[in-house]
Amino acid sequence: MSRSRSYQYRSYDGTELHYRVLGPDEADSGLPPLVCLAGGPARDAAYLGDLGGLDADRRLILPDSRGTGASPAAEDPAAYAFPRLAEDLEALRAHLGLERFALLAHSAAAATAQAYAAGHPDRLSRLVLVAPGSRLQGELPDDAREIFESRAHEEWWPDASVAVQRLAETGDMDEVRDLLRRAAPLAYGHWDEPQRAHAAAEGDQLNPVPRAGFWQAVDDTAREALLTALRDVTCPVLVVTGDRDALSGMRAGELVAASFPHAQLRPLHLVGHYPWVDDPDRFSALVETFLHTAEAPLP
Repeated sequence: MSRSRSYQYRSYDGTELHYRVLGPDEADSGLPPLVCLAGGPARDAAYLGDLGGLDADRRLILPDSRGTGASPAAEDPAAYAFPRLAEDLEALRAHLGLERFALLAHSAAAATAQAYAAGHPDRLSRLVLVAPGSRLQGELPDDAREIFESRAHEEWWPDASVAVQRLAETGDMDEVRDLLRRAAPLAYGHWDEPQRAHAAAEGDQLNPVPRAGFWQAVDDTAREALLTALRDVTCPVLVVTGDRDALSGMRAGELVAASFPHAQLRPLHLVGHYPWVDDPDRFSALVETFLHTAEAPLP
């Protein structure tokens, strides 16, 4: 089991935020650390686990964004918006004393990572975006629905389909948690014990207020300016998608990769929204290969 150490850092507005470090001590690791952002949005970073064993030889730094995990809620709700979370990340970088660093972001956190890359392109050595959405790109592809429909023959599908419909109609958090539990199989490449155990924790890891603030105050003008800035990001970028991801789909990853001048797109077969759960060995090997060489052939 990975060893976890807890720390705090002071962000741009003086707020003390929390982060954890997994893996070897700094003195025992010959590899640079990897900062890992949790998605959701605003889901506790605990769901990232050790990202399929990426902590075996490398330190993983997992911040709790405002209002999640051990980090306090924001006094100003605007602090939950992803461009502001990117400034929390810059404060963490300064606290860690990293001139440049590698960054991994999952799902919604890809928006935070893109905001950071646009604002601080010289600070990133590598960028890994896992199962990103494409709301920033101004397009919401429908292939995730097609992936979901293609699995209608699986035994969990009828109940999950009903749950998905109900999720769009309710705001009651107790019901939302139950419906997410019933709909959970659609997020995974298969529905075995590791996937069931991972999904069972989701209800307790949700933070509805930070989630509601994640996309606020980002209009089309700001979005277009951010996308323009991404064309100047020179670090290598890896975008990982899964062909069974019925949450983000695969087309979104293509759109995100196209936003960068030096991006590689790597689709994984029989993998869903959480590739480190569905295929931990292949996922960790892919990411480590990229971090080492910035060339990422599928293992």
